Amino acid sequence: MDLDALTAARREEWARFDELTRVRRPTGAEVDELVTRYRAASADLAEMKTSAGRTPQGDHVSTLLARARLRLTGAPENVLRQLPRFFSLQLPAALYRLRWTTLAVAVAFVAVASLVAAWIARDPVALASLGSEAQLEYYADEEFAGYYTENPAAVFAGTVWTNNAWIAAQCVLFGISGVWPIMVLVQNAVGVGTAAAVLFAFDAGDVFVLYILPHGLLELTSIFVAGAAGLHIFWAWIAPGPRSRGEALAAAGRSLAAVAVGLVLALLVAGLIEGFVTGQPWPWPVKIGIGALALGGFLLYMLYVGGRAAHAGETGDLTEYETGTARLVAG
Repeated sequence: MDLDALTAARREEWARFDELTRVRRPTGAEVDELVTRYRAASADLAEMKTSAGRTPQGDHVSTLLARARLRLTGAPENVLRQLPRFFSLQLPAALYRLRWTTLAVAVAFVAVASLVAAWIARDPVALASLGSEAQLEYYADEEFAGYYTENPAAVFAGTVWTNNAWIAAQCVLFGISGVWPIMVLVQNAVGVGTAAAVLFAFDAGDVFVLYILPHGLLELTSIFVAGAAGLHIFWAWIAPGPRSRGEALAAAGRSLAAVAVGLVLALLVAGLIEGFVTGQPWPWPVKIGIGALALGGFLLYMLYVGGRAAHAGETGDLTEYETGTARLVAG
């Protein structure tokens, strides 16, 4: 093959091919022509590599082919352009999938916390094991409420947020163990039940309820969702269905990683409420109303927006372009 002769013969065709790869909004006819010229250029490149190896002409055609592939198959979207889809479809759909597991986790959490609180409050020996009467009375009268005001609001909110976000992330990241989310949830339920027991034992149960509700409504719900997400990852490993365990875990991990991101934002809101609202000397209906409003917004997003996204076919996973074409299986 005479490389110079081939180049001279194909120069105009390659120039047209190059022109088509740069058209911003090609018509149907131009797309058809692009595909035709792509095939012709591929044949030219194969012939050049077979006869002459790597050459400047071959590199030029290879560049044209690479640019054409991007036009024909698409290119990854800019991250900023993906954000609207993430928050309007992917994240709410992933949250919606967890709704029943979240409810089950919430019921179990409240049951454990209530049992612990009732046991300790009614058993003098168990109560005494937590500290002396003077220490427990000080905790009920001063320390519990003072916890929310002893530090600057911004510092306190940031500390609470990072701590809770780390707890939620652990539930998701280590969910495959099946044990870690349950352990985290039980530890927190026991902690809440123990605090409630001490305050109710010293006739300060109203203080416990009033100081927990403003931020706890959204904060605890977020922890419930995190535990549910971790358990879903564990279940994807235990019962992958017709997919391999690797494929099931990958799909669950991708969609539930989105949940972790969403929970970080939800816990930020809860942290701001805990830092700037819970300890304020405002009327309790106002403070609890703010917490209820935050929880209502989260549930509306999870159930209504998520339900619409799920019914439209969204699963919370990445798109097929981002993950690759799904492998078909029988059954």
